[in-house]
Amino acid sequence: MLFRKRKRIVKRILIVEDEPLTAFDNEVMLADFGYEVVATLDSFGSAIELLDGQEVHLILSDLRLSGRRSGFDLARAAKLRGIPVLFSTGHDVPEEAKLLALGCLKKPYTERQLKDALEKVDLVLAGKPVESAKGLELYPPGAGGSAEG
Repeated sequence: MLFRKRKRIVKRILIVEDEPLTAFDNEVMLADFGYEVVATLDSFGSAIELLDGQEVHLILSDLRLSGRRSGFDLARAAKLRGIPVLFSTGHDVPEEAKLLALGCLKKPYTERQLKDALEKVDLVLAGKPVESAKGLELYPPGAGGSAEG
């Protein structure tokens, strides 16, 4: 078939977000886009516990989380497990965090921006050249882990 759609690498996404409304909106949008939301959590500890028992292809994480540990800490732990992270935050991302994630989608973002960002992330994980999209900053290749986990 000439126009067959490429298979996604990212199918199962973990949302880690401490703002309940944002978390709920992300969960609904991701499901509408056809992704499986593994869970929606608000803290580092609960995310790590889940990662040790579930298959996750991508983590969509805020930098600020409930508790003492941050999205930066989560990205570091995810990278050790080979799970890529896309930050979603309205705050500046520290340079050292950019070495741990694939990129950052700046809040506030629209449904279209989230969908475009996830499509770009999937292309990056497939090794394809990608240009950034509105509200999305992609970090240099080799930065944010892999889809194998």
